[in-house]
Amino acid sequence: MIALLIAGAVSLAFTLLLTPLFIRLFHRLGWGQFIRDDGPQSHHTKRGTATMGGIVLIIGTVIGYFVGHLVGRDHVTLSGMLVLFMMVGLGFVGFLDDFLKVRRQRSLGLGGWAKVLGQVIVGVIFATVALVVPSVNGEYPASKMISAVRDIDWLNFMALGTVVGTVLYLAWTVLLTVSTSNGVNVADGLDGLATGTSILAIGSYIFIGFWQSNQECGGPRLDDSVVHACYTVTTPLDLAVVAASICGGLIGFLWYNTSPAQIFLGDTGSLGLGGALAALAILSRTELLLILIGGLFFIVTGSVILQRAYFKITHGKRIFLMSPLHHHFELKGWAEVTVVVRFWIIAGLCVAAGVGVFYLEWITRANA
Repeated sequence: MIALLIAGAVSLAFTLLLTPLFIRLFHRLGWGQFIRDDGPQSHHTKRGTATMGGIVLIIGTVIGYFVGHLVGRDHVTLSGMLVLFMMVGLGFVGFLDDFLKVRRQRSLGLGGWAKVLGQVIVGVIFATVALVVPSVNGEYPASKMISAVRDIDWLNFMALGTVVGTVLYLAWTVLLTVSTSNGVNVADGLDGLATGTSILAIGSYIFIGFWQSNQECGGPRLDDSVVHACYTVTTPLDLAVVAASICGGLIGFLWYNTSPAQIFLGDTGSLGLGGALAALAILSRTELLLILIGGLFFIVTGSVILQRAYFKITHGKRIFLMSPLHHHFELKGWAEVTVVVRFWIIAGLCVAAGVGVFYLEWITRANA
């Protein structure tokens, strides 16, 4: 518990106090945001705003995580390190994209397939380590089954054989990695939108990890009357610690990212956050629950898919004035702050629904 509190506090202090220094540094380096000509006209005033703020967030998260363990005298776990790996790995892919945009002074950095390839490589490495490398207690961080609120026994990949099952597991993990990281990336279009939504989504894993730790199978704090509702997640408390570290960093960063933003996450931050969110879902065995917890990310991504599909089918007609969905409401005349706050409310409702389903499932099992 001490590690969780310290990790969040240190990460918060790092981003809250040091982000202004990074803003000045990024301006000196010429790392300013490039704005698309076909975007909302109000966004052109943001040209030159410091970007790649995900660097600050990632550094703060990593420092907070390790300081939390040092002060709390807890051991670093493989599960926690895997979440950080996904965040740093996909953050690096995003950094390459951001750097090329700044260097070329165009809104296009890495090509679409090049970015996906980077996400796939990081996802495959994560999945392989999570599946074949045991933690200190001999348990493997990842499960061979698809999970919802916990593992679904009849959706075991290995029931199809080791080779086929392994391939399907890797494909499933990569799908979650790519879709979630791109979902956060798509949502990062207005000041503070992706940052605030990520605080809510990743914050839910503080509760989930802490609860799973208290109800861990074989744990000393588990009540014998509800043993059949226990969880088999590997080191869930450390998942809560790393989630707290990310959230602390996000809260400090939001101080400067809210409208009018002084710094943007960039693809460095949005892809890194999406990777961390996917890793938390996979390692906590709540993969399908992520559809609710990250509901807003799926909504805005779905608006892009619908827009493009409808445009092609109807040969030029559109459902929305512009996609992603938040730009549609901007063009309808909503103030940017109004769009962001209302989308935060939607994100909060999605997270509340996800956490509610998680707890309701436990209640149902405990009372069975």
